Amino acid sequence: MESSAPELISAMAGGWNAKLIVEAWTNGGAAPKNSIGLAIAARHSGGRHVCIVADEKSRQEYTCAMQNRPAGIALPEVMVGEAEELMGRLTGIDFLVVDGHCKDFTRVFSFAKFSHLGAVLVCKNASRKTFSWFRWNKVLDSAVSVVNSRNLPIGSGIDIAYVAGEKRCSGKVTKGWITHMDQQSGEEHVFRR
Repeated sequence: MESSAPELISAMAGGWNAKLIVEAWTNGGAAPKNSIGLAIAARHSGGRHVCIVADEKSRQEYTCAMQNRPAGIALPEVMVGEAEELMGRLTGIDFLVVDGHCKDFTRVFSFAKFSHLGAVLVCKNASRKTFSWFRWNKVLDSAVSVVNSRNLPIGSGIDIAYVAGEKRCSGKVTKGWITHMDQQSGEEHVFRR
């Protein structure tokens, strides 16, 4: 059985227990597969699923494509407008999915207001051949800290990043031990901070 990008993305959203899932959609995108999976993840986590689109035509196309969704799957809240305006109204985003084919898709990421616990960011249709220039640190605000990121060759490519939540530091540096496992030799190295 072959896994697909929408299955992976919805499983990640459900596993993350996201309370606010935001999806940016573009005309001609795979609305039902991605949105149905994200709607199921939102229902599982008791969260909110929002789809943002650029214009009224896109909203109509999206809602029309979603009419054939399975029974019991709620239609996500659809917001129409520019990325800057819409992302300013959505605070506490836990899980953000943006199609790399969207016009100005990087603006969606740059204006997003993430949860204080951190967030998972997904850029679909982001193969390294097409998006060799794409780097999370260039797309996100400098105050956002990318903890980890991966580009997966699933479907047309998926770039995934985890961004840290708010820094809760008292200003005091704690001393302690740092361990590192050498993957090649299997040796454990211990350092004092």
